[in-house]
Amino acid sequence: MPRIAPILLLLVCFTTLAKGNNNAKPPLNVIVVLVDDLGWMDLSVQGSDFYKTPHIDRLAATGARFTDGYAACAVCSPTRAALMTGRHPHRLGITDWIRAEFQLGGRQGPNSDKPGYHDAGLNYLTPINNSFLPHKELTVAELVKSKGYATCFIGKWHLGGKGYLPTDQGFDENFGGWDYGQPPSYFDPYTNKRLSEGIPTLKPREKGEYLTDREADEAVGFIKRNKDKPFFLYLSHYTVHTPIQAKQSITDKYIPLKDGKGQDNATYASMLESLDDSMGRLLKTLDEHDLTSNTVIIFTGDNGGLDRNDNPTDNAPLKIGKGYATEGGIRVPWIIRWPGVTKAGTTIDTPITSVDLFPTVASITGTRIPSGVQIDGQNLTGVIQGTSTLDRSLYWHFPHYRHRGGADPYSIIRNGDWKLIYYYDPMKIELYNLADDIGEQHNLVEDKPEITARLLRSLKEHLEETGAKKPIAKAG
Repeated sequence: MPRIAPILLLLVCFTTLAKGNNNAKPPLNVIVVLVDDLGWMDLSVQGSDFYKTPHIDRLAATGARFTDGYAACAVCSPTRAALMTGRHPHRLGITDWIRAEFQLGGRQGPNSDKPGYHDAGLNYLTPINNSFLPHKELTVAELVKSKGYATCFIGKWHLGGKGYLPTDQGFDENFGGWDYGQPPSYFDPYTNKRLSEGIPTLKPREKGEYLTDREADEAVGFIKRNKDKPFFLYLSHYTVHTPIQAKQSITDKYIPLKDGKGQDNATYASMLESLDDSMGRLLKTLDEHDLTSNTVIIFTGDNGGLDRNDNPTDNAPLKIGKGYATEGGIRVPWIIRWPGVTKAGTTIDTPITSVDLFPTVASITGTRIPSGVQIDGQNLTGVIQGTSTLDRSLYWHFPHYRHRGGADPYSIIRNGDWKLIYYYDPMKIELYNLADDIGEQHNLVEDKPEITARLLRSLKEHLEETGAKKPIAKAG
């Protein structure tokens, strides 16, 4: 009996608070849509005449599109780590794509942080990449979960295997997240000759079902199940990564089409249309359940478009593509729709990057980032509102060999319109003014020695401050 009074008091207080907040705005839901290997020119809203993406175009028309949006790395896993934590990949020790367990071949155990360097038989020793996102890192899912959000991950994870999967990093649900860098197949049961078990976290459902459709189906289901509570949905499509596979019913209509920009792969165009159909289903579901006005959608890619493997796409006017230090490797589409905040159809030329997602989501959800958690990204709220600008430099660090064509490893700094690339092997420096030369055709390093020296000094200071591991020249 003595406990009845305190309980009644709590009930009265709760009821009073509830009544007093009847007019309070509901918490904002957040949907992050990440597309694998999406090129800067792979959307019609970005200027493509070949690809048809009306639903993504609608998202941009009702939101804000960033013309100078970047991925944190030119390959996937580092960008994904940056999106999840708001921290530079080189601060996390994830500077290359993470090999799945079946790909390691004894070089490194799964989910290990083996220290040291790797000898690729070339001029420099390169740092061994961390093969998982450490549990000590606070993820954006853990952040919003502390605020009472339902959380769901769908699609490509690529940040570690068992013990480091989405459900180990703050997500309540996981559909398809595994250590794979690409799907074994885009068709149910999602298997190939090498991976007969398919995707372990995505049970086969209907033979022949297309993976992008399945991801959209799971996303719609999650939204419907959680329409009466705040939710955070991370839809990380496997598409448009290889294998280049699509539904023939869509591919047929692209076969006779071609544009003058090097975009003419009908199968790839079909993959993009399926991606766009997925976006259409999301937008329709939000409309049908009266969630559009309180749901923020953030759409971006993890690195530049693939310009090899028979060149499924073309990033022109940007130079080259995935893996490279050029704009084609790191510049990606960025669209944010924040009802009541973004001005419909605006374009913003402020340079932003993957590390900005974490603090921006914290702002959107009204979640305080704990003291002691170091974040490299910036809250984009003021930029979106047009009330502030970002006076900073952007950095990239890829201390690995990838193409072995004399163009890597490398580190990059962008400050204003100036971009400097420092190549380690062979050592050379390139400097471009992106406002005049987005295609990076005119190296100004000899013409602008003061700017070169300033940017090079800032880049080296940044790498030291973040503890970035650099390639080490072999003795002799």
